[in-house]
Amino acid sequence: MRDDDVPEEPRSPETPAAPPRSALHRRSLLRGLGATGAVVALPPALTACSAGPESTNETGGGGTGKDRTLTAVIGYGNDGSWDPTQTASAFAMAANNHIYEGLLDTDPITRAPYPALATAVPRDPSATTWRFTLRSGATFHDGRPVTADDVVFVFDRILDPGTQTLAKGFFASWLDSVRKTGPRTVELTLRFPFPDGLARLTLAKVMPRHVFSRPGAWDDAVKGLAVGSGPYRQTAHHPKSNTTFEAFAAYNGPRRPAFRKMNWLTIVDAASRVAKISGTGAGAQIADNIPYANIPRLEQGGLKVAGGAGMNNLFLMFNTRHKPFDDVRVRQALHYAIDTEKMVQVALKGHGKPASSFLDEANPCHRRARTVYDHDPARARALLEAAGVTDLKVEILAVNVSWIVDCLPTIKSSWDAIGVRTTLAPQETTAVFTKLDQRQDYQVVAAASNPNQFGLDADLIMHYNYGPGNLWMQYTRWAGHPVARQLFKDMDRATREPDPARKKAIIQDYLDVVAEQAVLYPVVHNELMTAWDPRRLSGIRAQPYPGINLLQAKWV
Repeated sequence: MRDDDVPEEPRSPETPAAPPRSALHRRSLLRGLGATGAVVALPPALTACSAGPESTNETGGGGTGKDRTLTAVIGYGNDGSWDPTQTASAFAMAANNHIYEGLLDTDPITRAPYPALATAVPRDPSATTWRFTLRSGATFHDGRPVTADDVVFVFDRILDPGTQTLAKGFFASWLDSVRKTGPRTVELTLRFPFPDGLARLTLAKVMPRHVFSRPGAWDDAVKGLAVGSGPYRQTAHHPKSNTTFEAFAAYNGPRRPAFRKMNWLTIVDAASRVAKISGTGAGAQIADNIPYANIPRLEQGGLKVAGGAGMNNLFLMFNTRHKPFDDVRVRQALHYAIDTEKMVQVALKGHGKPASSFLDEANPCHRRARTVYDHDPARARALLEAAGVTDLKVEILAVNVSWIVDCLPTIKSSWDAIGVRTTLAPQETTAVFTKLDQRQDYQVVAAASNPNQFGLDADLIMHYNYGPGNLWMQYTRWAGHPVARQLFKDMDRATREPDPARKKAIIQDYLDVVAEQAVLYPVVHNELMTAWDPRRLSGIRAQPYPGINLLQAKWV
């Protein structure tokens, strides 16, 4: 079974308070609109950058010593949306972190904010006005200077009530406005104190107004047009094959490029991906999304393999309009029935943990929930009996991500053991979410999610998954339930709470409600594995979300 072309990343969430989009717009977050096999056309100022390798499978081995090309293998498709304001594509988000800058960016592991285009982090994170000065000499990849107008341009798009973007859900609740105060100075006005917003500024990548204000430019951004001010500039983009980069000579920011050229290959088939980085004919130096079964062989071959544990999870999502899944006891019963320890050992080879909360155990807001679904078949049967449910037949509509498919037999055998006749229906990710977008009937969905690619703070994670206008809640048909309406109020109260301790307590309390209701809830949290050649690369840190970050890596 091959990996899907956009596996293990969150699936096209709507912003929490936004009206529904068309199904086509929703799916753009999964695959990108209009992506073709041709190189993306660049504006005239960048035509010198448009030529790619003669073969789109070229491994980038040209050059010697420090001038040789770094070749990376990414286990996710590069044909999703590249628009930084709306993408959830693992490949595009990882690439954009090398191409673009925010006012502040964050460390890929600690997620601590540091000055990127701005010269400093605000001294008082709790202030309701943040002022930033742009780095002197910062230029875009086409040679034009970065100005305050470019910053305002991007934030205006994000905050525009008439423009629905994924980024709106990360900013609109707490950020009131952004205005220019000078050629290189801007002022952000907050609705209330929100220190967590500093780390979120990395999600507002500063884009050149003169490029992306052109008619049709946002569609070009979806297809792969990327022009930033970061350490690497995109030189070619071949959807479904590879994307190439070159060090930006004029970059004068804090994380200088260490590689003259980079070639990122998209290889979603697990066997092909592993083959590209292993053996005497290895054409790449680093790869993400490594299957657990391949770890010993790669290590024996001299590669370093490390995991990042975070929010990556297999979740179950129930259609609460399809009886009997409107009954919380039935949802709980099916969770209690799953032998999660067996799933961790057999399917995940020990690289995971059963969920003890919606959040993973490393999250600062994690607390063991009041309801934890330890394997308890007797309790599962009792709950089904109390709900008056007999002879239940369930079809699990599942994404065909390889590690999810590995977990499905454990779910089936666990449910069969309590008398629930279970059918597995793994399909292409886009097929699954097309059905959901079309509001087709379903019973249970099994899929993967990892909101850590957007950040670590619990408020962001929960609003990504829950909220009155949230796309996930539209899928579950649960947003109108009285418990849901109270949950949304508690979430809003936590967002606005200025005291960190009280905020954390409110979040942990409403997480107990989320656990008890089990409408959309993780079964296991697992590690994502990265492999690299330590004889060639140093400074690599395995991250707990899809993709790679090479801004502190270098040749050995």
